[in-house]
Amino acid sequence: MKNEIQMETVAVEQSSKTQKLLLGILFDGLGMVSYTVPFLGEFSDVIWAPIAGLIMTKMYKGQVGKVAGYIAFFEELIPFTDVIPTFTLTWIYTYIIKKEK
Repeated sequence: MKNEIQMETVAVEQSSKTQKLLLGILFDGLGMVSYTVPFLGEFSDVIWAPIAGLIMTKMYKGQVGKVAGYIAFFEELIPFTDVIPTFTLTWIYTYIIKKEK
């Protein structure tokens, strides 16, 4: 019984990690969409930047979420930095470099 609960917990954690990675890739793609519309793209970044920062702090709790939220915010505001996949890099840092469960 205890082993079954542990296996279910591991499966849920793995699903959460995969879901965060897929959402991160989606949000990074949304941030890059601004390159498709000349001149309007940088204006859309002004709207997307605070949204991206807020989403990042909700996805990753604690210090990592706060720092990544600020980085996502400024990365979206600064022209020509949209190609940096901030959400995906945060996922890599959290689950591969730090090896958080």
